[in-house]
Amino acid sequence: MAAKIADALGVTPDYLVKGGEYEHIDGETLKKLKEIQNLDPENKWHVFATIDAFIKAAKLKSIAAL
Repeated sequence: MAAKIADALGVTPDYLVKGGEYEHIDGETLKKLKEIQNLDPENKWHVFATIDAFIKAAKLKSIAAL
């Protein structure tokens, strides 16, 4: 499952385990990630699609502000 989370975040599992940019993830976020892991595949897909949409919107907003 760690590999799937790493893929979703665009990093390697090793990066998640050894720390780095994501080593300071707050407890609430970790709790939600663990709950997402327990969802059925279809619901998990919807959660990730929603997250992807928010990330893309934030990136576009950032680019537009330049």
